[in-house]
Amino acid sequence: MEDSVPVLTTSDSVEQENNIQYSEEMVENGLRRFGWSGMIQCILVSIAMYFDAQQSFIAIYSDEYPTWHCADPTTCTSHSDLCKLPKSSWAWDGPSSKTIVSQFGLECASSFITGLPQSSFFLGCLLGSFVLTTLADTSLGRKNLLVLSCFFMSLASATTVFSTNVWTYSCFKFLIGFWRSSIATCVLVLLTEKVSTEWRFTVGIVEYFCFNLGYMTLPGIAYLNRNSSWKFLYVWTSVPAVCYSVIAYLFVSESPRWLLMQGREQEAMAMLTGISDSAVENGSNLTAGLLRVPAVKRKSILELYSSIVELFERSWVGKRVVALMVLGFGIGMVYFAMPLAVGNLGFDIYWVVVFNAFMEIPSCVVTYFLGNCRRKPSILAFSVASGICCILCAVVSYEIKVAKVGISLVAFFCDVTAYNVFLIYVIEVFPTSVRNTTTSLVRQAAVFGNIFSPFLISAGRKNEIFSYGVFGVVIMSSCLTLVCLPETKGIALSDTIDQQEKKDNISA
Repeated sequence: MEDSVPVLTTSDSVEQENNIQYSEEMVENGLRRFGWSGMIQCILVSIAMYFDAQQSFIAIYSDEYPTWHCADPTTCTSHSDLCKLPKSSWAWDGPSSKTIVSQFGLECASSFITGLPQSSFFLGCLLGSFVLTTLADTSLGRKNLLVLSCFFMSLASATTVFSTNVWTYSCFKFLIGFWRSSIATCVLVLLTEKVSTEWRFTVGIVEYFCFNLGYMTLPGIAYLNRNSSWKFLYVWTSVPAVCYSVIAYLFVSESPRWLLMQGREQEAMAMLTGISDSAVENGSNLTAGLLRVPAVKRKSILELYSSIVELFERSWVGKRVVALMVLGFGIGMVYFAMPLAVGNLGFDIYWVVVFNAFMEIPSCVVTYFLGNCRRKPSILAFSVASGICCILCAVVSYEIKVAKVGISLVAFFCDVTAYNVFLIYVIEVFPTSVRNTTTSLVRQAAVFGNIFSPFLISAGRKNEIFSYGVFGVVIMSSCLTLVCLPETKGIALSDTIDQQEKKDNISA
């Protein structure tokens, strides 16, 4: 007797599509009732961004070129070239261990050497994105990767106190960047997959607020340690992060959408009924809906990076990833480089960072109201405005410091707003099965650009066209990719590429 081969008829295909649609609606209904327990979960997840921000921008103070004064007025003046003076004729303001420049004797080092630590940090971020973040879509999940990344980032940060020269310090910065690379992506994906469509933008604001809080507190920590070694900055920012990692491991729950995609229906059902606070009424309906989801094959050790392969199975997915990576390259370069370039403005380095950080507060408010607006025009408008202000900042004279600082703040505000909307947009464009991988790839495109930012910033000390001018041209040019990207406002998240394809009406 010959084995019969099952044939997928039109009715079977329609039934499968209906099951997918039904299960998606059930997940949305389970996530729709967002109570206090859900808000606490979102806040607890978002706190990781507080520590991520501090490690991202701590180099503003630890790698700063400190001020100095003449110890022998007969041989030097305040306008003298430091590298041409004898060591006995000048001294640093404050302790010689205040920054790595003064401790490691880098005052006359090349731009490559002084920019190496922060470039190593971004290089670590880039490598970590390829090594780590696919694990969040496959074996580890969102929660476990978030906890591991935050914990090891904190340990790497703490070990920088053992640096003896710029080379070992750069190695530690590389490790910090490597482990830090997946934190922001895991937080954003975990938050948006824990809530329904109408709450997605709100929880995104919580993440941005925590990141901004970490950025805002950094000048205060640096100011309190202004007469101490730069190593204390790393101690005060890493120890609390280790404690947070333990708390997150104990109390943060996994994404119900990820559990569903891994075939763990019962765990997903229990979580959804718990979120909705109506387990008795809706439990049976959710169970039935989840059991109708097409089975997902569990990942083996050899398939940990299968989500990357999945990106290239459909041409439209690959094109979408590349377009978003180019856009992220431009927006992200300005987002990370401008805070690191504040030393070029000739203003007090503590106050200007505080001003920059405060710009993120109105940006979060504007981002919240942009939740009801179309994504693409919002990104375009704020990116172009930021680019124009960057170019203006490059041409304004140092003699009018207030105007120069004001223009740079407007440029940063516009870019932060564009960046906030952009990150939400990336989440909406891709389905659950590849969301963490694609989001990470897009975010790391921004990191790739910032590998070169320290060298541009150093060159910008002599001619700001090489720093702010380049930033403005890059961000405006990257917006051209918006032409080939879809609009996502008000569209529910998809779980598989097939669902996304049907929803966007893309021909196979």
